[in-house]
Amino acid sequence: MKQLTKAEEDIMQILWNLEEANVAAVIEELPEPKPAYNTVSTIVRILENKEFVDYRKEGRGHIYFPLVQKADYSNQTLNKLMNGYFQGSFKSMVSFFMKKNDINMSEMEAIMKEINKEENL
Repeated sequence: MKQLTKAEEDIMQILWNLEEANVAAVIEELPEPKPAYNTVSTIVRILENKEFVDYRKEGRGHIYFPLVQKADYSNQTLNKLMNGYFQGSFKSMVSFFMKKNDINMSEMEAIMKEINKEENL
């Protein structure tokens, strides 16, 4: 799976949230200052070429929808981060983020309880 630029990822976040949208609807979700229609349209076409989105015709326009699930992309990105910066060690990665974000043991225990709760669903 290919990596996305920041702009591409911003558009994908919107499409994941909306599930499907035309370019105008994507622009509505973007923060001010809003980019030009042509800019967003170009990014969506790039996402289509990267096989992250597809479309269906609706009237004279297109409705875009994600082909790649958010969880799949998140997992791939996290694995790339872990392998690239932490020699594939999840323990090293978690330790780094705990130290950088000043997470104390009670917060870590709460995180572990949340993980265990989700695993038991």
